[in-house]
Amino acid sequence: MLLLVSPKDVNEAIEAIEGGADIIDVKNPVEGSLGANFPWVIKEIREVTPKNLLVSATIGDIPYKPGTASLAAIGAALSGADYIKVGLYGTKSYNQAVDLMKKVVKAVKDIDENKIVVAAGYADAYRVGAVEPLIIPKVAKDSGCDVAMLDTAIKDGKTLFDHLSREILKEFVEETHGYGLKCALAGSLKKEHIPILKEIGCDIVGVRGAACTKGDRNEGRIERDLVKELVELCK
Repeated sequence: MLLLVSPKDVNEAIEAIEGGADIIDVKNPVEGSLGANFPWVIKEIREVTPKNLLVSATIGDIPYKPGTASLAAIGAALSGADYIKVGLYGTKSYNQAVDLMKKVVKAVKDIDENKIVVAAGYADAYRVGAVEPLIIPKVAKDSGCDVAMLDTAIKDGKTLFDHLSREILKEFVEETHGYGLKCALAGSLKKEHIPILKEIGCDIVGVRGAACTKGDRNEGRIERDLVKELVELCK
């Protein structure tokens, strides 16, 4: 299982790299769960990240605006991101989600077919009116994405497991794999959740708070020793 760690700046990215993270995921927590960072930050982090490590970038908790999402995705790709993550925040239905992700996939793959597109839903979608989380694997498959992901929309201390049970998450992973896609799971995860995700076959586990001082995604800073602990749990 790969560990994805989400720094907000170059110094945090270096800590994540030195700690042994597999994927460096650029985000801006001030702008939300999957808040987008600036192009120059993605570029700077790509420049300090070893070539054998992949860089991911979120393009935001996106409304149902396929054109806006497509342009943002191109910006992330051209800034150096290998993974482009789209938070399906404003899509209310399967049809809207597929429509938006198809446009993003076309935009990104036209630039570089090796770029990896991630359709990210929210385990607590019911709290923000977003598309139902359990249809994300089908959305990813039908739109041509590479990865189906779940996170949490509202960062109030509740974790992925407060909204979805182990059994349901296992089904999510299995359905995603059945489509030939990779599965990523995140959502205010703690150290104790990592072995469970490994057991159910998750491919990528995403963290920020768990790798930060005081476990605080907003006020804390990523530290390499905390990342190292999480890396060991993923092995």
